[in-house]
Amino acid sequence: MQQADHGRAAAGGAPGAGEPLGLSHITLIVSDLDRTQEMLEQVFEARCLYRSDGQTFSLSEERFFDIGGTWLAIMKGDPLPARSYNHVAFRIREDEFETRRARIEALGLELRAPRPRIPGEGRSLYFHGPDDHLFELHTGTLAERLAAYESAAR
Repeated sequence: MQQADHGRAAAGGAPGAGEPLGLSHITLIVSDLDRTQEMLEQVFEARCLYRSDGQTFSLSEERFFDIGGTWLAIMKGDPLPARSYNHVAFRIREDEFETRRARIEALGLELRAPRPRIPGEGRSLYFHGPDDHLFELHTGTLAERLAAYESAAR
């Protein structure tokens, strides 16, 4: 099995010269800002940092959130034309798994069956948001997944 050099990424090291500094933000286009905000606050415990409230400094009305130090923006617009496996994954602690599942179910969001797993790579909850964006809540880390893959390949 070929493996890329993942040491710095797995260890959370600093980027080298000329590399991006990291993820800046994620933007999702949604049809209902209020409904999406409710999902973000209930499932992810997101903090709303900004609401354009009718002003348009960008392409459309928008809101900014902090989710575990990640900047997530939502902008008003047409929903996705179709579902796919493209997704955004957030890491959670193992002891939060069932609580997060209950929050997703309480909002009536559709849980997707998890993909096949090998021991040691963590557990995931996949669910579609109000506009069919796919989200994942994952209990593992990159280092744990790579170690599990390496062990399974032996």
